[in-house]
Amino acid sequence: MTHGKLIACHECDLLQREVPVPEGGGLRCRRCRAKLCRELPNSFDRALAFSLAAVVLFTISNVYPIVGLSVNGTVVETTLLGAVSVIYDEGKWPIAALVFVTTVLMPILQTVSMLWLLIPLKFDHAPWGGPAIFRLCQFCGPWGMTEVLILGLLVALVKLSAIAGVVVGPALWSFGILMFVLAAAGSAFDTRNLWSRVTTVQYTGTGSSLDEASLQGAITAAQCGLARCHDCGLLVSAQDNPHAFHCPRCGATMHLRKPASLSRTWAFLIAAMVMYVPANMLPVMYTNSLFGTENDTILSGVVYLWTSGSWPLAIVVFVASIAVPMLKILALGYLTISTQMHSRWYPVERTRIYRMVEFVGRWSMLDIYVITMLVALVQFQALATIQAGNAAIAFGAVVVLTMFAAMAFDPRLIWDEVEHDHVRTGEKA
Repeated sequence: MTHGKLIACHECDLLQREVPVPEGGGLRCRRCRAKLCRELPNSFDRALAFSLAAVVLFTISNVYPIVGLSVNGTVVETTLLGAVSVIYDEGKWPIAALVFVTTVLMPILQTVSMLWLLIPLKFDHAPWGGPAIFRLCQFCGPWGMTEVLILGLLVALVKLSAIAGVVVGPALWSFGILMFVLAAAGSAFDTRNLWSRVTTVQYTGTGSSLDEASLQGAITAAQCGLARCHDCGLLVSAQDNPHAFHCPRCGATMHLRKPASLSRTWAFLIAAMVMYVPANMLPVMYTNSLFGTENDTILSGVVYLWTSGSWPLAIVVFVASIAVPMLKILALGYLTISTQMHSRWYPVERTRIYRMVEFVGRWSMLDIYVITMLVALVQFQALATIQAGNAAIAFGAVVVLTMFAAMAFDPRLIWDEVEHDHVRTGEKA
């Protein structure tokens, strides 16, 4: 057998040996098929180049107008920060804060933190405060939603075109390019390559006996007294303090399993269920015009897009704003209940469900971005105005709570019962 570096799957905790990966290839867990690592060509230089390009595009995107409305020769334009300001001035500060954090603050922090790490390493210098900056970069990743913002802007353009002439600003194009640049930068940011440049950590807590152990069976890191850092991927001995300790490489807090995972998941899920009702029953927007006042719910917005001929966008909005939040709640509820009942059924499929829930969670923010742009632009006092309703706050809470619920759930618990079953079977044999 080839004796290589030990790695543990972050989703099922299976302990495996890392094998050489061809350029452009990657490793997947042989049990749950989760992605373990990739070998990207020139990943360091590509991540640096894309991050620098993202800074330039961020500046253009937030300085120039995104879109404008032209009515009787009068043009009303807005930037992203201007739209956030309008929402805040109307008293809907939770929406303003959510839009600012997910479209401005988190993407900027993630990009700046990558540059903070990459630029000194380019000149063979260790970055100051590297572990803390690395943890900040990892934290910001799930909360940056530039790609969802772009889709929300497209939906807003369709709705605005029925009100007045639409003037596309330079920031709309730069945001579109920025979406691809940020995705490329995140894809090229290889944490293994980064830490091999920052420092070499020799951790001997595993011992030589473990290094020579056969890994043919379903042996998990936890069974061997090891824990995997969720931030940097380092495998660390947890025998001295299995409940909470710090990664010796990046300083992140580590546990064999996420503490109180199921109870915290239930807390976030129940709160999301409560907020889901007003989010869909109450108006998300109030439109005041010469023809009266209209109250629009999320579903009525879907109906408007469908009847106006924009059926592809109607399907997208229905899936992102109605189907996805409901399916997320149902999926997480199923995963939590089945795990609490110590179910051993279909662990691979349940892990895939969890993976899908994590991926689609951010797309529910679509309606929040649409509302933000409509409220910011439709402010013609004599003709028409649009205001955000309280359902928008409730809907934003549903999105955030379901994301927190997915983060609180530990997929390794799905496989723990499988391991216990293997142990019991072995004892009977």
